[in-house]
Amino acid sequence: MKQNRILSTIVIAQFGCTSIWFASNAVIDQLITAYSFPDNAMSVLTSAVQLGFIAGTLSYALLNLTDKYSPSTVFLISALIGASANYAITWVTPSLLYFSSLRFLVGFFLAGIYPVGMKIAADYYQKGLGKSLGYLIGALVIGTALPHLLRGSFNDLSWQVVFVSTSALCATGGILIRIFVPDGPHRRPAQKIKLNQTFLIFRDKKFTSAALGYFGHMWELYTFWALVPAIISFSVSSETSISPSILSFGVIGIGSVACIVAGRLSQHIEPSRIAYANLLGSGLCALGAGLLVIIGYPPLIYGFLLVWGWLVIADSPMFSTLVANSAPAHLKGSALTLVNCIGYAITIISLLCIGYLYRSFGLYFALPALAIGPVLSWILHQQDNHNKTPVIKHEKITTNR
Repeated sequence: MKQNRILSTIVIAQFGCTSIWFASNAVIDQLITAYSFPDNAMSVLTSAVQLGFIAGTLSYALLNLTDKYSPSTVFLISALIGASANYAITWVTPSLLYFSSLRFLVGFFLAGIYPVGMKIAADYYQKGLGKSLGYLIGALVIGTALPHLLRGSFNDLSWQVVFVSTSALCATGGILIRIFVPDGPHRRPAQKIKLNQTFLIFRDKKFTSAALGYFGHMWELYTFWALVPAIISFSVSSETSISPSILSFGVIGIGSVACIVAGRLSQHIEPSRIAYANLLGSGLCALGAGLLVIIGYPPLIYGFLLVWGWLVIADSPMFSTLVANSAPAHLKGSALTLVNCIGYAITIISLLCIGYLYRSFGLYFALPALAIGPVLSWILHQQDNHNKTPVIKHEKITTNR
């Protein structure tokens, strides 16, 4: 009973805290119209959050904060500061520079929320970690999609209300963790901070293999989420009266169910099999997406997007499980944080590259390029499995004469 209460609290807190992540994306059209932001404002603001997250995860990992100090306390402080930075956007002069600076701070302190939430779950659930992370990352997905739902449900909702409401949810999530989720029974605090210690875990081939799979997944995930509103506006929304924001929420939000299903399946199927099956599936979706946009049949495109929205995130809790299980117990929090740091650095490269292709050549050429990460990671995984295949040596039998 206590374990269920702990997991429910972590899930609710993660949902509330991660709602600040894509708040600007849900209202970007309002910002562009009201304040004459440039057309690339969405890429700028999204990249600012991701850059902040990279800087935050690197700082948290190098200082071993989640292994040295109470993860629940780190989570609370990060949530309160992140919520404050998100709320402050409603008070500053509406310029892209100020917005980007505050979005950078939001990303920085999200580094003390998302990976730390996974660390807290890992401290409680050594067995069934895949199931727990399925629910946890499912909450992240719903939190990420929430601003789209808010915007789509209230057409006249101002962008300020979106930022205020998501800030309140974030602060509430941090408080819930601190009050109801003490340090887990499997926590192993680091005895001394060593700035180079965390990087040594990449010497472990099992850990490195899991991390490489996660990196390929990250090349696709956030760029796909960022492009969902554009794909829907270009291909789907003209044929329906449903708000494009609601349709975007559906494509992103279905990933929450996918994570939960993947987590439950991991109790019966090896997590790596689930991870790479979904990774390959999402890569194939990316390869075929350009052709589907050319065909231009809205119901087919939206159904395809729902499938893609499922596959693109279902592998995430599995890769996080593989990373957590292959990291040393006393560095588990820092390992998760460092892998997140590198993964989100990859999202910046992806956003810039795919964004350039989108602006220069259109969705037809941009979407297939999302397959680069998943396909490369899948190929590396296949090669790794081939190298691990045992070789039977036939010894030469000799007799003494």
